[in-house]
Amino acid sequence: MGAGEAVGGPELSGALQAADGVVRAPSRFTLRQLGYLVAVGDAGSISAAAARLHVTQTAVGAALNDLERALGTHLLVRRRAHGAILTPAGQYVRDRARSLLAEATDLELSARDSGTALRGPLALGCYSTIAVTLIPPILQGFAELHPGVELDFVADQQVPLERRLLAGELDAALIYDMNLPMGLAARTLYEARVYALLSADHPLATGGPVDLGALAQDPLVFLDLHPSGEHTMAVFRAAGVEPRIRYRTTDFELTRSLVGRGLGYALLVQRPRRDETYEGLPVVAAQIVPSPAPVRILLAWSAAVRPTRRAQALMDFTAGLFAGGAPRGKTTVTHSF
Repeated sequence: MGAGEAVGGPELSGALQAADGVVRAPSRFTLRQLGYLVAVGDAGSISAAAARLHVTQTAVGAALNDLERALGTHLLVRRRAHGAILTPAGQYVRDRARSLLAEATDLELSARDSGTALRGPLALGCYSTIAVTLIPPILQGFAELHPGVELDFVADQQVPLERRLLAGELDAALIYDMNLPMGLAARTLYEARVYALLSADHPLATGGPVDLGALAQDPLVFLDLHPSGEHTMAVFRAAGVEPRIRYRTTDFELTRSLVGRGLGYALLVQRPRRDETYEGLPVVAAQIVPSPAPVRILLAWSAAVRPTRRAQALMDFTAGLFAGGAPRGKTTVTHSF
């Protein structure tokens, strides 16, 4: 089912019989009307939504008028030359509509295969610094299990991923358990420990634990990427250490490369399989004391949207894949039937 078809389903006007045998009153709205409401809410105006949907503004406006009459409430405020904004009722209906539209798409795709195979698109987000470790085994393993699913991914910073989850643009995302906004549901995949990354010739690179206080006068290569940066500073505050920041980066591998050159040390969470930089320079990952609390890596999704069968399968697969922690090296996916 394409994007246009997903919002153009049949009218929900037949008598509905629930599992308890009671015949419910027929619904007086259509999936197309719900799709138009979602589009207007996302685009911010009827004209922009109509352009995205390749229909006329008149068609969108009329459909929304009919939807408001069917539901008996105002869903949006039309502002001449200033677009349209959803009312609180409109926001509620839009959020519920996303789930209904996704389920309708899922139903059609599943019916084609009598419910035996999974088909259709999936969008997975991942925090940029952990994407290189987590995304490849997910893409490979899930594609082998469900070749009919078109799984794509987005690697980005945490706040944009959270916003896209809440907007229904992503089915799920791999993020850190740090200051999550309301409206997200999540399950823990694994826990990771913060460590100090040192150059191989650093005096404290002996293989044993390192007291953060002993690094206080060393230059810090600070990975200033939300929420990693805030977490790093919280670790220093908890240890009573004021770091001497020399370099700020927003790139994980650049941080490691500067440390490999002996230009400072870094506090990191993700640990690659090889203890060397892109340049081939050796680095040492040292446990730090006092030991900070572990960081939880989560699989999160919008609590307002019921996961489709495809999304649920992805969540279950990912949870099983990382049940033993983050992979360090090639992950072998074992299939059991």
